[in-house]
Amino acid sequence: MRPPSLVSPPPAAASFPRGRRWIATFAFVAMACGAGEPPKPPPPEVLVTDVVSRDVPVVLEWLGTTGGSVDATVRAQVTGYLVSRDYQEGQIVKQGALLFRIDPRPFQAALDQANGDLRRTEAELERNHLDVVRYTPLVKEGAVSQQEYDNAVQRERGAAASVQKARATAEKAKIDLGFTRILSPVDGIVGVAQKQLGDLVGPSDPNPLTTVSQLDPIRVSFQVSEQQYLQYSQRIAKAVQRGYFEGPVQLVLADGSVYPHPGRAYPAGLGVDPRTGTITVKAEFPNPDNMIRPGQYARVRAETDVVKDALVVPQRALIDLQGRKQLAVVGPEDKVEIRNVELGPTWQALVVVQKGVSAGDRVIVEGTQKARAGIVVAPKPAPPEIAQGAPSEAAPPAQAVPSPPPAAPAAKAGT
Repeated sequence: MRPPSLVSPPPAAASFPRGRRWIATFAFVAMACGAGEPPKPPPPEVLVTDVVSRDVPVVLEWLGTTGGSVDATVRAQVTGYLVSRDYQEGQIVKQGALLFRIDPRPFQAALDQANGDLRRTEAELERNHLDVVRYTPLVKEGAVSQQEYDNAVQRERGAAASVQKARATAEKAKIDLGFTRILSPVDGIVGVAQKQLGDLVGPSDPNPLTTVSQLDPIRVSFQVSEQQYLQYSQRIAKAVQRGYFEGPVQLVLADGSVYPHPGRAYPAGLGVDPRTGTITVKAEFPNPDNMIRPGQYARVRAETDVVKDALVVPQRALIDLQGRKQLAVVGPEDKVEIRNVELGPTWQALVVVQKGVSAGDRVIVEGTQKARAGIVVAPKPAPPEIAQGAPSEAAPPAQAVPSPPPAAPAAKAGT
């Protein structure tokens, strides 16, 4: 007989009839389905603004370099050794101010010698003149032959020629002595000295002694493409007759600030440079405080035209996809549509859209990274500073299409 087990056997599993098992399974599935799917996320919120129609000025810019209205190079006109520099580099000088001195002693000696030769030839002329005066009555009386009289006349004329030559030599020696004092040719700011005391200088030196620049007014030279020249050839022709383009131009400095004094431009180039395909135009600006110096880089800005009733959107609304420009447009049912667009010129923070949208379309200006074609979004009106673009006086006017020409700063005036 087997001894009784100390471990109690597990309770018998409850058994259900087969039909009831199926009912329980269906009930469990029904309970699981009854729990429901998780709620869908709300549509992404974006800021939109309407495409509006307005007149947009076409503003163009060209990169240029500044230079003095007169950039005078100062060179030695006689050969000698520098003995002094009589100016402070970078200071304002007046016309005729002493800049350098060359050792004058050799030139003073040459002048003294020339003056001595002049006095000798003048004495010779006086002696020959007296001979002619003496022989004139004697030749009539036959006391002096005609040949002697003619020789006296010729000697007088030769002596007169010698006096003229000696006087010219003395004058040249005087001029050369004056050239030992090197003076400023114009009013302006004098540059760094290229020669030091003791250097031998002369007219054949490849480099000047220094440069004096007249900075008021200041000039900015920039290049205009041949296409722009042809596009505005009529305006340029009028500017050639007038001497300058009608309408002001602005100067944008390297730090982005706008120079407070407007200027005017004029065609300066004789023709199109075949190497670059450009023609030179210059602009002239008042510079009373000598703030602008030669050699600075600056942008010349001019209003060349006005686009009437142009469709504009903020530049921040543009999507750049591999060089193609697109806009995310919100439709009537708040669905996003991505449209390819063609752009025109820009002005401040706005850009002209030539093709792809209509007036009143809502475009996304903030949240474009959330927008995909076909999705539903929650559009909110953009605040004015985003919808209209904050006007920036120094904002560079981008050129979205072939840039119109330069020198038409006067489109606004109707030239």
